[in-house]
Amino acid sequence: MEMKFSKKTIEMNKILSPLDKFVFDFCRILDDEKIRYVIVSGYVAIVFGRSRNTEDVDIIVEKIPYEKFERLWNRLKKKYECLNTNEPKTAYYEYLKNKTAVRFSRKGEVIPNFEFKFPKMDEDVISLNNSVELRIKNKRLFISPIELQIVYKLKLESEKDVGDAIFLYELFKEKIDEETFKNWIAYFKIKENIIKELDESYGSK
Repeated sequence: MEMKFSKKTIEMNKILSPLDKFVFDFCRILDDEKIRYVIVSGYVAIVFGRSRNTEDVDIIVEKIPYEKFERLWNRLKKKYECLNTNEPKTAYYEYLKNKTAVRFSRKGEVIPNFEFKFPKMDEDVISLNNSVELRIKNKRLFISPIELQIVYKLKLESEKDVGDAIFLYELFKEKIDEETFKNWIAYFKIKENIIKELDESYGSK
């Protein structure tokens, strides 16, 4: 798999999986509606080749007014359905405005789905404002900064999340910004020798 990496852009050449197509199709609609977003969590590792399944794709979307959300809803409902509610006002005011995610899947399907939410933590805002553009052929989407993604996954501590972190670290360790990486380690209060441990652990997860 060929890949070109810069601070704000990653270009890849790969065959898109059904999950990739699901993600790119949904994100294209957000781009068309000029809504900023960032994809975080497990799919970031999966799109780069991590071999595991996921039922949902986590997406953080900028806070938008109801009118803009309703336009998006009307566009999405042609192909997707909300698994929480059939009413856009309920989705917006009872879920999103209360910092609770709503889920969108293709019509008639439950899995995979998007966990669609507004930012609720500082790191969500940072991910959104510092997203990295991932390009695959003529398609694009925006993902969390790799340094933040790795350290946040370590913070979660589950075997699956640590495996994602190790995979991304091994793939990008020659490219990540070391100072930024160490700052996130300090922010999440991860033990200082984690880099050495990651190197030693790769291949065991």
